[in-house]
Amino acid sequence: MACENHTRVTEFILLGFTSNPKMQVSLFILFLAIYTVTLLGNFLIVTVTSMDPALQTPMYFFLRNLSLLEVCFTLVMVPKMLVDLVSPRKIISFVGCGTQMYFFFFFGSSECFLLSMMAYDRFVAICNPLRYSVIMNRSLCLWMAIGSWMSGVPVSMLQTAWMMALPFCGPNAVDHFFCDGPPVLKLVTEDTTMYEMQALASTLLFIMFPFSLILVSYTRIITTILRMPSATGRQKAFSTCSSHLIVVSLFYGTASLTYLRPKSNQSPESKKLVSLSYTVITPMLNPIIYSLRNNEVKGAVKRAVTRKVLQKLDVF
Repeated sequence: MACENHTRVTEFILLGFTSNPKMQVSLFILFLAIYTVTLLGNFLIVTVTSMDPALQTPMYFFLRNLSLLEVCFTLVMVPKMLVDLVSPRKIISFVGCGTQMYFFFFFGSSECFLLSMMAYDRFVAICNPLRYSVIMNRSLCLWMAIGSWMSGVPVSMLQTAWMMALPFCGPNAVDHFFCDGPPVLKLVTEDTTMYEMQALASTLLFIMFPFSLILVSYTRIITTILRMPSATGRQKAFSTCSSHLIVVSLFYGTASLTYLRPKSNQSPESKKLVSLSYTVITPMLNPIIYSLRNNEVKGAVKRAVTRKVLQKLDVF
């Protein structure tokens, strides 16, 4: 439907979290600190897993890709959100909104599949340890990573192209802190049933399908662990999976609340908090979870710090 007797929207207003100037400054400082920790933590994981010889395994190869994904994921939303918190006009162009939405869907879908690849890696390591190095060879790991990154292309293109082709002829105020699908969908001036059905199908395919692979992998992993005769072996095997399980629970638990119910009756404030958890908080927590719960990563960080200190002492 064309915008008859109405001007088509050319820009959107992002309402964000609050209109209170003092609260906006406080949120700016808080989110800037979180974003700084997110970048430092994820770049630390990338650097350590790239340089330390002890971490040149498939598990840390996928962890490095996850950290890179988290950096890209937050880059799509957080800088714009920070600017809007200190700017009097919280405007994003129609094209800018579509671009933000595209990359949000792209990196979000890619992360879903990458988490399932990481689950498969743990499945092979625990359930088939003798053939682990043969199965999870360099070539397979590379193709699994490429496939995970590219898996976001179809859903992001379909969702964004369809959404932005819908008529936006009336209000242009998005009650959110970025151009997410459900809040932008509310501004469409025609029936969106078909789009919602397509969005739900895409969600089931690109979120629930990889989640099902994770469930199958961990069902086999738990079965194998429970059959181990040694308590020490069971504890060691579970410790290699615990970090990944926590990350999966955080990501899928919050994302499913939003995308399995695109027009739910949740208040806008509740939806913002849910979105905040998987777009801002989870990317910050991931490197912390993997660092604090992984002795190999902690050891690699200590070795890197020690080398830096020794290099500085040699200079003097």
